Amino acid sequence: MTLPDNAVLHLDNVTRVHGHGPTEVHALRGVSFTARAGELVAVMGPSGSGKSTLLTIAGGLDEATSGTVSVEGAVLGELGNAGRARMRRTSIGYVFQDFNLIPALTAAENVALPRELDGERTKAARVLALAALEEVGIVDLADRFPDEMSGGQQQRVAIARAIVGERRLILADEPTGALDTDTGEEILRLLRNRCDAGAAGVLVTHEARHAAWADRVVFIRDGLIVDESGADSASVLLGATT
Repeated sequence: MTLPDNAVLHLDNVTRVHGHGPTEVHALRGVSFTARAGELVAVMGPSGSGKSTLLTIAGGLDEATSGTVSVEGAVLGELGNAGRARMRRTSIGYVFQDFNLIPALTAAENVALPRELDGERTKAARVLALAALEEVGIVDLADRFPDEMSGGQQQRVAIARAIVGERRLILADEPTGALDTDTGEEILRLLRNRCDAGAAGVLVTHEARHAAWADRVVFIRDGLIVDESGADSASVLLGATT
């Protein structure tokens, strides 16, 4: 398969069907999508449109029913569970809506965990974790547990975990949902800076002002990509849902 130039993430005619027979739900219907090195792409659409499904398949957390998903040229469907897990530890950073932090681990331990699972020594992994926590502005909370932090602070820890090390692809599902406006802007600036440094980023959002940080806006409805434009047209795309 020939990939587009500088493609870090490429979905080729991807479908995702849940259930069988009369209960079938077509979450994605032949989606083709590319995120290139240095590019931040915003994905927008109404609730239930397939935005989060696209992200989970891109991150190897779910498998496509048909079509191919490639990250840096590796076809995720051919890697097996262990290969996809390693890809998530090394190349893909994923920011979940509900944080997915481990309650028994401190902020630094949560952030360091992917590096340790990939064989990094504990001390070296902690150094990387502290650098990521510094980048998101909460290095002073490194030794606190999740239940000792606010929702916004937990979200910052989740983002630090997604960017620790040399992640080539960052996937963010409504990453500013638990943050105030100013902090949300800081996080978007951080994602933007990571992409400017060479990573590819995919941001699922429902807010046009957040999409304005992106190079490109993709609009999805009923499992189909129905429009694509520069970020300055995000408000126009949102208007298409009303």
